[in-house]
Amino acid sequence: FIEIKYLLELGKQNVISINNNDEKTINNVYINFSKDDVITIKKIEETTQHDIKALEYFIRSKLENNLENEKIINYVHFCLTSQDINSTSYVLSIKQFNNVILIPKLSKILKCLNKIILNNMSLVMMAKTHGQPATPTTLGKEFCVYHERLTNQLNLLLKYDYKTKFGGATGNFNAHKFIFPQKNWISFSNIFINSIGLKRNNFTTQIDHYDNYAQVFDILRRINTILIDFCQDIWLYISNNYFKLKIVESHVGSSTMPHKINPINFENAEGNFYLANSLFQLFSNKLPISRLQRDLTDSTILRNLGVAYGYMYISLCSLETGIEKLEINKPIIDKDLEE
Repeated sequence: FIEIKYLLELGKQNVISINNNDEKTINNVYINFSKDDVITIKKIEETTQHDIKALEYFIRSKLENNLENEKIINYVHFCLTSQDINSTSYVLSIKQFNNVILIPKLSKILKCLNKIILNNMSLVMMAKTHGQPATPTTLGKEFCVYHERLTNQLNLLLKYDYKTKFGGATGNFNAHKFIFPQKNWISFSNIFINSIGLKRNNFTTQIDHYDNYAQVFDILRRINTILIDFCQDIWLYISNNYFKLKIVESHVGSSTMPHKINPINFENAEGNFYLANSLFQLFSNKLPISRLQRDLTDSTILRNLGVAYGYMYISLCSLETGIEKLEINKPIIDKDLEE
């Protein structure tokens, strides 16, 4: 997507000439991209031993003999370094996953909490500090604590400006300036990056400085930490019989104690939140550190972004299922309060 959009941007901003027919042909390389194309790129990479170079050769092969202006082929990946493509792709992927998958899922969990809050704002129960009886509270209010904490972090995510590195080999547009010295490449790149929904970091080395990544990962880590706290509290409420879990006839709580209904959804969510956070913390701590213009440690670590997001998404799904199984055990709550 980034390679194709960049090539087309060269036409839009009059660096090269691209007519309507050629624009359609170029766009179709991305629009019709298939699993077979992935395999083709990987086969090319066996020779190049370089992922982005393999992608460049693939695009050139797709355009060869299919353009009215064959000179356009020479401008595939024009003056760029791999990280102009990789960084922009990663940040765009992070933004899309957050907006399309993560934020809607978190919003659903907030709605689940809100339903419990509205139905139980006046349900008085014994509060516990240090695990001991304390001044009473209400069930709805206790859920409000988590609703507010999550909402605060979600608002940060919604307002976040996603930024990327895009500036040539060492971040200075050297090759761009050498080939077309009259072109304002800073303005060109800002317009291009803005057009795909991102903003550009003005000063970078060969790679992004990754502070922008770390900010996002730290927000996600705080969300996960809040939800670990929530899972542990719910686990304790279930243990104290303040909540019961809805019985699903086909489910077995234990191979030898089938009468049990275990809070497995909250336990699974908690475990996977911890796994996600261990990776998000690693990303935040490691990625902003690189030797001089760059070393390659960032590349192999970034390939695990999907793993961290995967664990987080599994956790959110488990948590949502667990919340939907909760039933308030009012007689026990009242009895505990009275005693």
